[in-house]
Amino acid sequence: MNVPLPDVPEVRVVGLPQLTQGFDLVERLDLPMHLKVHGPLEPVTGERLAQLSEEIFLRGRGGAGFPFGQKLRAVAKSAIRRGVRPVVVVNGSEGEPACRKDTVLLNRAPHLILDGALLAAEALGARTLVVAVTRNSTEISMRAALAERGLSDRRGQRLRARIVRTPERMVSGEASSVIRAINGGPALPPGRRVRAADTGVGGAPTLLSNAETYAQLAVAARIGARRYGNTGTGSEPGTVLLTISGAVARPMVVEVPTGVPLRYVLQLAGAPPLPQGVLTGGYHGNWIDSVAVHEAVVSRESLAAVGGSLGAGAILPIGPETCPLGEALRVANWLAAETAGQCGPCRLGLPAAAGGLADVMNGGGPAALEALREVTQAVKGRGACKHPDGSARFFASTLSAFTDDLAAHVLHGGCGRETTGVLPLPLPGYAEAEESIPSGEKVFIDWTLCQGHGLCADIIPELIRINPDGYPSVADAVVPAHLRGRAQRAVRRCPGLAMRIEQTSEPAPGAGRPALPAPRRKELGSGRG
Repeated sequence: MNVPLPDVPEVRVVGLPQLTQGFDLVERLDLPMHLKVHGPLEPVTGERLAQLSEEIFLRGRGGAGFPFGQKLRAVAKSAIRRGVRPVVVVNGSEGEPACRKDTVLLNRAPHLILDGALLAAEALGARTLVVAVTRNSTEISMRAALAERGLSDRRGQRLRARIVRTPERMVSGEASSVIRAINGGPALPPGRRVRAADTGVGGAPTLLSNAETYAQLAVAARIGARRYGNTGTGSEPGTVLLTISGAVARPMVVEVPTGVPLRYVLQLAGAPPLPQGVLTGGYHGNWIDSVAVHEAVVSRESLAAVGGSLGAGAILPIGPETCPLGEALRVANWLAAETAGQCGPCRLGLPAAAGGLADVMNGGGPAALEALREVTQAVKGRGACKHPDGSARFFASTLSAFTDDLAAHVLHGGCGRETTGVLPLPLPGYAEAEESIPSGEKVFIDWTLCQGHGLCADIIPELIRINPDGYPSVADAVVPAHLRGRAQRAVRRCPGLAMRIEQTSEPAPGAGRPALPAPRRKELGSGRG
């Protein structure tokens, strides 16, 4: 199945809208309509803005959940200590296939985001504002919004503002990757921990936060902490944006007050009454079962109490008709292919974990399960960025959430259900060709020619590993553009001339299973490898 989410899916609201106010009037709030709906916004001092953030318990909405007021104070302190102007960055990068909430805001309410960012810039005395985006639609919308405000990157302006396009990849949305891209480097983590509040864009102290976070700040600055706190729970006031997809009748982005039962939100999107499981927080999140769904409300605290996570606000139920391990394997292959390739846990560990899950599904038995647990544990806490940890969390959660299915695969060779592909993943050719976009190509092996030399797995372990029989297993994943060169090298060096890369629009055969090559469409290379 695998139907990717559109840039701007259906938007719904539970209760009174705050972030989505005006969405019932127009598709996009330009500056005049934005001011008509939300009204003007007065500047706020740095101390008052930090206090406001703390009074409403504002945390980053990009996944990490770091307190915004604490981050604001850290940037101000560093800027004063060093005697330099800080930089404000809006992180609108959304490279996860299951997330669209920030894309919705960037496309439909760009000025609400700019309101919050400009408040912070004025309070900090910043002279540079950067907005990082991943998609054509968001870039067009934000460029128009800057033009509507008369903001540009021209010299001589009191505040210089610009748009930076980052690749649509999981690792490219991390704060350190965004800063590296703004500084002219690749949109990849630098491999070392550096606090943006101390050294960020151009070496200056940098306030970087998620697009929704700035929009929430703008709402709170207009209506005040007390009125803001009238919505939601006492410890997590306000609303949150959620992206609901997976096994639902209507994929959507919904604005909902904290404290609303999670089952109500799922019902709104047409999820199964008794989902087999719900992935909370996106592909770096945690699975919860139907019992937990009925206990949980929409909040970080409540979801954590039942073993879930709010993360980046992605909620993905799956129904009883699909194999949950098969669904997890599809995501695992995608996570492995999203590696930055800069450290062993990411470059080697994640492909090994994805291959281990494939071995478990394909009858590897208890030994395969134990090997999967070991490699998942080995990945945790050792990566150069957060991608290995988030992926390891997904693997561990899958193994603990679906114990019955796991036992069926380990002891009986399968659960008897097909994998329907309800969790959204990118499709080949779904966007313009750029470094971040999957190439639309897959690796295929002719098993009548393969001699099991294993050279291909050494060259591109992100996509190919050696199975217990000594033969290569190919991940059911589109070759990312940044791995295309190594994939072609593996094809050229195949001693048995068994490998090739093909342009394809259909799913490749299941990962970890020997499969006959698909009909040839556009052969990009064959030869020694």
